[in-house]
Parts: sequence; structure tokens; C-alpha cells
Amino acid sequence: MTSQTSSRTATAQAAVERAMAELRRGGIVVLRGDDGQGGLVIAAESCGPRALQRLQGLAQEAPVLVTTRRRAEAIGMEIPPHIAGGMGERNKPITLDLPQGVPVDIILRPHESEAAGRHIALSHLSRPVASHAPLVAEAAIELAKIARLLPAVVLGPLSRDPGNKRRDWAREQDLLYVEAADIRAYEETAARTLQQVAQAHVPLEGAENARILAWRPSDGGKEHLAIVVGEIDPTEPVLIRLHSECFTGDLLGSLRCDCGVQLRGAIEQLNKQGSGVLLYLAQEGRGIGLVNKLRAYELQDDGFDTIDANEQLGFDADERIYAPAATMLTRMGIKRVRLMTNNPQKIAQLERYGIEVSERVAHAFPANGHNENYLRTKAERAGHLL
Repeated sequence: MTSQTSSRTATAQAAVERAMAELRRGGIVVLRGDDGQGGLVIAAESCGPRALQRLQGLAQEAPVLVTTRRRAEAIGMEIPPHIAGGMGERNKPITLDLPQGVPVDIILRPHESEAAGRHIALSHLSRPVASHAPLVAEAAIELAKIARLLPAVVLGPLSRDPGNKRRDWAREQDLLYVEAADIRAYEETAARTLQQVAQAHVPLEGAENARILAWRPSDGGKEHLAIVVGEIDPTEPVLIRLHSECFTGDLLGSLRCDCGVQLRGAIEQLNKQGSGVLLYLAQEGRGIGLVNKLRAYELQDDGFDTIDANEQLGFDADERIYAPAATMLTRMGIKRVRLMTNNPQKIAQLERYGIEVSERVAHAFPANGHNENYLRTKAERAGHLL
């Protein structure tokens, strides 16, 4: 990578990071699509009246509410055939007319809209309309997702900008500007630029001869960890485990999932084997973040299973990516692995990124009285080999 390309990549990553922070605090972001279309974007869950009023004043057409197909269906919207037909089974963005006099967040509030707030929301919503700028809408939803917000935004359409003057206009309006292409490339770029920034010997319960290696992307974003047990031999297939962080299960010992026992069991297995690596990946709640995972738990308490709950919020069943894991393994000189997993998708993802999986090692634990439905759902609906 040339210094010029590296500088451009760093600038693009920083622009996406700033845009994520702006959405999280309820600010407006100027987004430009590949085709020159543009939009003003506010996260629906943090859209206050002052920011909405300013967006309405700056937008060149009436703002619309954009969410994913699954969230629109969850709040009772019937997707017209001419829109649904072009989507197939994909969870693409759906555009709704913005109702007058109803706070944006009540329409997409994940729990209350299924109860008391639902009749208020639906009584003011019109049928979905085709998006004014589909590429911009998709990028806006992706930006909300990687910011760990609900996949729902208010979008104020802007006219086509073939000369890319939108950046200067955003600066004049004191608004952050970001390109749709940079949003799409953000996760893969962050994974590709991971570098080891620290390591230390950390004796663990179950594996006293352990080291923890910390990895950070070039933009300073989400950090991932590699727990190395013993001395690995990269010339042979290395026993590894890909473990997505789970605050409730790993740290608090939650019984709703099997994450905690999988984590500790994997470390013990690596120690018993004599060596191996556990990659601890920063993608809580199958990639939707801790807050949204807690929202999904609320829905599970109302009877939804773990997959339906994620989809009710508007997400895909699993939003995780394993490019960071492949980069870390490659940087450690590991090309062939024996993978502890029950999830065939992890095998496919690693092989997609050039890591050879020579063997799948089963990694299952008995139910605990609270997670039977969770485990059953993973087996029956997600294809986990339990």
C-alpha cells in the first residue's frame, strides 16, 4: 500500500468514525452516495426535535424515515408487492413517510412499539414508498449498524452532486461529511489494518501459561484480543476458538446463553491440548452491540426466540464478520487451523479469508435450565451442530 493510499484510507476511516459518533449523539451527518445522490442523516433513536427541525430546513425534499424491511414488518407495515418483489428475502432498507406530530423514536422503539406505543405509531404511518436515494439509504442504515444503533434513520434527500461540492457545503453548514463507499469498506478496512499493539503474560484459571495479545486497527477503533496458550507451532494446524465477546455471559455469568462456559471451556481445552489460540472478538450480541442485545432480551421475554428478536429490531440474524480473526491469524503466521466450533458459518468465513480449516472440533456444553430454547434455536434455525 502506497503512502498516498494509506493516507486516503486513514482519512476515510476517520470520517466514518466521526460520523458514527455524531449519529450516536443525535447530530446530523451529510452522506454522499457513489452516484452523487446525497442525504442528511439522523439516527432515529436519538432524533430530537431541534435536530429534526434543522434537517427539515436543509433538506431539498421532505425527509423520510428509513429502516430495514424486518423492522418495518415488525411494527406492522405491509410491504407493497412491487417493493417486496425486488428484495427477495434480503433485509433491505424500506422508506416510510415521516408522520407529522409523532416523535420519530416512538415508531421504532423496540419494545414499547409492540405494546402501548404501537397503535400511535401505526395510526400515523402511511404505506411504504420507494426510496428517494436507495444507495444513500443503504449506506445510512449501515452507518447506524456499525455505530451499534438501531438500523433506522431519518433521511433528508439532497440533489445529485456530480462535482462533489457537497463536502464544502457540509463544512459551511458545520456538518460532518462521509462517503457511502467509505462506510461500506469500513469493517473490512479496519480488519485489514489490525496491528498488534501490546502483549503480556496473564496466568488464567484453567491455563496458567497464557499470553494476551491486543490488536488495534489503524483508525484506533474496536480492539480485538488473542489469548495464546502455550507455545504454538504454525507449521502444524493450530487449535483455535473464535469467541465473540459477551459481557453478560463471559463476565457476569449469565445463564441465558452458553458463552461463558464456552469461553472457559475453550481455554481449558487449549491448555489440555498443550497450545492453541482463542481470538476474543469485539462483536457483542452477534454483532449488534450490548444495548441492542439487551433490547433483544426484552423481546425474548415476550416470547420471541433469539433469532426472531434480532430480526424484530431490524437486524439480520447474525451481523458478525470474521475478517479480523483471519487478519490476526495471518499476522501470527497461522495459516491452518483446527477450529473449535459448532457454527459452520465460522468455517466458511475463515476459508473465505484464506485460512485453511483442517478439522472442526466440537465445542458444546449441556443446557443449564435457562438456555434450552436458546440452544434449540441455534441448532434448528441457525444450523449449529449441537
